Amino acid sequence: MPPLLDKTIDQHIVHHGTWEQFKFIQKGFEGSPGVRLFYYNGAIEILMPGREHEIFASIIGYFVTTFLTEKGIFFQPTRSMTQEKPGVVSTQADESYCIGSVKPIPDLSIEVVFTSGGISKLERYKALGVPEVWFWEDGLLKLYHLRDNGYEPIDCSELPGLSELNLDLLKRCILMAETDAGEAIRTFRREI
Repeated sequence: MPPLLDKTIDQHIVHHGTWEQFKFIQKGFEGSPGVRLFYYNGAIEILMPGREHEIFASIIGYFVTTFLTEKGIFFQPTRSMTQEKPGVVSTQADESYCIGSVKPIPDLSIEVVFTSGGISKLERYKALGVPEVWFWEDGLLKLYHLRDNGYEPIDCSELPGLSELNLDLLKRCILMAETDAGEAIRTFRREI
C-alpha cells in the first residue's frame, strides 16, 4: 500500500513546460479542492497546502476582513481566485482583496510561505500588476508595494484604509492564533 500524504505539511511539485501544458494540467485539476496551480517563466507549480498553511491563511484573512469591515472600507475579498495574464502568468494567492472598488486584478495579495517561493513570487505579481503583496513566513510579515521599477519593501500598507492597520497588532495576533485563535480574534477586535 502506498504511503499516505502528510496533510499537515505543504506538498509542492515543480515542472517545466509551456503555457499550453499548464492549461492542460489546470484543466485536469478542475474540481480538485485544495490544489493551487501556478505558471510563470516556464515553471508549472502544483501546491497542496498543508494544515498549518491553511490555518495561517484563514486567520490572516479573517483579521484583514475584520479590519476593513470595522473601518467601513469598501472591499471585495477574492480569496485564492486565479489571477492570470494569458501566456505569461497564472497564480493563486492565499488571500486577495480589491480595495475601494471591484477590479479584475486585486489590490492586495497575501501569501503564506512554508515550503517555497517567498519573495521570488513577486515577479509573478509584477507581471500581473498587483499593487501590494504581503508574505507571512517564519513568523514574520513582510509587505511589498509595486513601484515603476518593481516591488519595494514597505513598513506599512500604502493601500487606502489599510495604511491605518497596526501591523504590530496584526503580527502579535497571528502568532497568538497559533495556540488560541479565539483569544487572538478577541484581542484583535478589541484593539483595532
